[in-house]
Amino acid sequence: MSETSEKKSDSPTPDGPLRVGLLGYGLAGSVFHAPLIAATDGLVLDTVSTSNPERQAQARAEHPQVRTVSTPEAVLERAAELDLIVVATPNKTHVPLATSALEAGLPVVVDKPLAGTAAEAEKLGALADDRGLLLSVFQNRRWDNDFRTVRTLIEDGALGDVWRFESRFERWRPQPKGGWRESGDPQEIGGLLYDLGSHLVDQALTLFGPVVSVYAESDVRRPGAEADDDTFLALTHANGVRSHLWVSATTALLGPRFRVLGSQAGYTKHGLDPQEAALREGLRPGDAGVEWGVEPRPSWGRLGAGASPRHGGGEPVPTLPGDYPAYYAAIARALREGGAPPVTATEAAATLRVLEAAKRSAAEGVTVRIEATA
Repeated sequence: MSETSEKKSDSPTPDGPLRVGLLGYGLAGSVFHAPLIAATDGLVLDTVSTSNPERQAQARAEHPQVRTVSTPEAVLERAAELDLIVVATPNKTHVPLATSALEAGLPVVVDKPLAGTAAEAEKLGALADDRGLLLSVFQNRRWDNDFRTVRTLIEDGALGDVWRFESRFERWRPQPKGGWRESGDPQEIGGLLYDLGSHLVDQALTLFGPVVSVYAESDVRRPGAEADDDTFLALTHANGVRSHLWVSATTALLGPRFRVLGSQAGYTKHGLDPQEAALREGLRPGDAGVEWGVEPRPSWGRLGAGASPRHGGGEPVPTLPGDYPAYYAAIARALREGGAPPVTATEAAATLRVLEAAKRSAAEGVTVRIEATA
């Protein structure tokens, strides 16, 4: 272990904010990570790496105190001056950059998916454990307003025993946008299964625990598209709950975001959490006059039994506020005080195990069993 690694393996000093190096300033870096880091007490966005001069200028305009560099390597050369690295680069770079950061002695947050395979995620987790460093995955949609509401309803017993969980991320984008996210090259780890599917599987595992079998259907529907743009997963959890998950860019009429059916009641929720739209519009947590993550009453879901919510059945349930800032607040707390991060590499590996099984299921037309792990 290098002298730098030994230094950075120690807990951060209690004085002053924790200095963050952000690798990548595309959609993930500029819309999600940078604003949330900047809004978190105890964290400061110190350095951003991007090879795009326009994005460098954008970063400096949006965060005037930040320094910009052209390569991730230039950030890691300053490891002794930083306390955390955030990897928000294309999927295929997640493993090598996270590895380099950990070997430099720095704690790491990686945008989802952590890796292309569960084995790679487990190897990264083992490296972090060996170095005594934090490694976490940015599964921000655990803090979506609707998911927080579903989780609370389940924990409070409002649904009884949950039998079926339906979750959708559907869009209508009949023309491919191009770029690595829609690339058919397996090295890019593109397609909706590993993109939005990472969120839906993580949410299902968070609510209902391990999965024992996976069935999936995955298609490339749009002319000119290369990667999956219309995918369905059917998961059977060890506790008997069945999760049905849809991710699609080809849905002309959108279904409910959630439909959860239990022994006593069901809950249906349409629409999307407002936080992403707010961040894209330039709003920030803590802005004056902004009720962060709050949605109006007409968007609330409905809870009931025996009647259609589209025709007045059930009662409206106030949606809990979305809380993306909670992720980085938990990261700062884990770095200061120790303890597990809000999303672990072990949890990321479990999600990837399901995604790998889904990929195989769709390719071979079979249901794939997942063996329990130690």
